[in-house]
Amino acid sequence: MNAHYTSIDNYVAGAKLLRESVRGLSREQVLARPIAGKWSILEVVCHIADFEPIFADRMKLVLAEDQPRLAGADENRFHAALAYHERELEEELAIVENTRAQMGRILRTLPDEAFQRAGIHDERGPITVERLLAVISKHIPHHLAFIHEKRLALSA
Repeated sequence: MNAHYTSIDNYVAGAKLLRESVRGLSREQVLARPIAGKWSILEVVCHIADFEPIFADRMKLVLAEDQPRLAGADENRFHAALAYHERELEEELAIVENTRAQMGRILRTLPDEAFQRAGIHDERGPITVERLLAVISKHIPHHLAFIHEKRLALSA
């Protein structure tokens, strides 16, 4: 049995937590910016949906190639350029769910030593599959606090 199953399960479960955090909200509520200077709930979800495939691709590259170069990505540039308020909440949630389900299936097939394979990140240097999984697994829980804060401000 893969020693990383618990980590993989937590990673996959993050998609359900995200969906539950936005359940019952109207389009108006997900577009609102109830806290000055902060992103809307839809912007937070779009940010998550944009970075899920990036992390999945990084893990795939590291698993398939020998010490591949991993490009960094600037969340603020994504936010500015990728029409977050024109996007649909359901599509964004589906991206997160499908990406995590697919990657979870791949990760569950791997021997433990595969998690020690590394790529070279432009900004952070060597990074293993194990570390990439740990980082992306914390991404949704990190942002759930912001969604909760916005829901409270909206009284939703």
